[in-house]
Amino acid sequence: MQSYTSSQAPVDRPEVEMVIIQPTPFCNINCSYCYLPDRSNKHVLSQATVTRLFTELFASGWTNPELTILWHAGEPLAVPISFYREAFATIERLRPKDGPRPVMVKHSFQTNGMLITDAWCNLFKEWNVGIGVSIDGPRELHDFHRKTRSGAGTFDKTIAGIRCLREAGYPFHVLSVLSRASLEMPEEMLAFYVSEGIEHVCFNVEESEGDYVSDLFQGGELRQHFETFLRTFWHLARADGRIKFVREIDHALPRVFRPEGVRARNIQVEPLGMINVDSHGNVSSFSPELLGYKNADYGDFLLGNINTSSLTEIYKTAVDSAFLRDIQKGVEACRAHCEYFSVCGGGAPVNKFFENGRFDSTTTSFCTLTQMVPTDLILEAFDKFEQNLPDDGLATIAQSATQPAASSAHPPRMP
Repeated sequence: MQSYTSSQAPVDRPEVEMVIIQPTPFCNINCSYCYLPDRSNKHVLSQATVTRLFTELFASGWTNPELTILWHAGEPLAVPISFYREAFATIERLRPKDGPRPVMVKHSFQTNGMLITDAWCNLFKEWNVGIGVSIDGPRELHDFHRKTRSGAGTFDKTIAGIRCLREAGYPFHVLSVLSRASLEMPEEMLAFYVSEGIEHVCFNVEESEGDYVSDLFQGGELRQHFETFLRTFWHLARADGRIKFVREIDHALPRVFRPEGVRARNIQVEPLGMINVDSHGNVSSFSPELLGYKNADYGDFLLGNINTSSLTEIYKTAVDSAFLRDIQKGVEACRAHCEYFSVCGGGAPVNKFFENGRFDSTTTSFCTLTQMVPTDLILEAFDKFEQNLPDDGLATIAQSATQPAASSAHPPRMP
C-alpha cells in the first residue's frame, strides 16, 4: 500500500466536496434500522434557504472543482418535482461557470424507490441526477426491515421503481443493508441483482446508529462473516460479468493502488469537507447522522444556521469545536497505530462515537468492514495474479486512482 499523504485541507480554508441536503425529514416508510429521529415531520426546505446556502458557498471559493449535492436524510421524492426544478435552477444560476474556479455540480438522490415514475425519470434525465435505490435483496430479506407505517412490506413498490428506471434506460445503483440472514446468502443476492438487471451494487452492514442498536455487532465473528460474503459475491460477480460495479471493492481499489503523491482525502474528518444542511437550514459537518443528534458532552453538533450565519462563521465554529479537537485526536491515534491508515485516513468519526462512545478512539466494527476487509480481499486477489501482470500492470491499476470510481458519489453509508 502507498504511504498516506495528508488529506487535510489548508487550515485557513476548507475544501467542500459534498453537500448533503435534507429537503424534508419525512419518510413514507418506517425501516426498523433507520437512524433518522424525526421522520414523521413533513417540513420542507425553503427555496430561500437553498438560495442563501449556495450564494454563500459559491461566493466563498471553497468548493471542490467537482461538487456533489446529495438530497437525502428523509425520502427526497416525498417533495414534488417542482421543488427540485426550482432548486436546481437556482443552483445552476449561482454556480461559477467561468473564471479561475469554475465548479461542476452533480446532483444525487438516495431513495427508497417507491415513488419513482416516468415524470421523475424525466427530471433525472434533464439534470443528469445520480440515483441510488435502497433495496435489501429478494422480497423476504427486503421486507423484514423495510416496512410501511402500517407494517406491510415495501418490496413490490421498490422493485416497480427500479423497473421504471430500467424501462426509461436510466442508470442507477442499489444500496443493500446486509442483515444476519443476507450475510449467509451471497449467491442468492447475486442471482436477485442479475434477475432484475441491476449492475451497480453497494453494501452497508446493518449497524448501530442513533437510537437503533444492531445485534450484528454483538458477536466477534462479524468480520469473518462479512469477509466470506464479500469474497464470494465479488468472485462470483466477476465470473458472471453482469455486475459492473461493487462499491466496497471498486472504491477501495484506487485508494489501495493510488500513485505516489496522489492525495487521499477523508472528508469525514475535515471541517466542512462535507456540509450537511437540514430542512430548517441547520448545518453540521463530518457526518449527516449528527444532524438532529444531541449529546451531553458536545451538545447538538450544530455549527450554525445558514439562514442567520455566514459560512465563514460556521467554519470558525467548526474549527473551534470540542468535537473537531477530539476527531483530530482520533485521526492521529489511527495514524500511529493502524496499518490501514493509508487507505481510510482516520475512519468515520460518527461510528467511533456511536460504537466506542468517543471521537478520539480508533478501530470500529464499521471501519473493519468497510476498510480492512475490502483492502485484505484486494491484496489477496492481487497476490494471486501478480505473477501474470504485464510489466505496466500495476501502473495501469494505479492510474485508475485518478479517475472517478463510480458514476455518482456515495457517502459512507445512507440506507
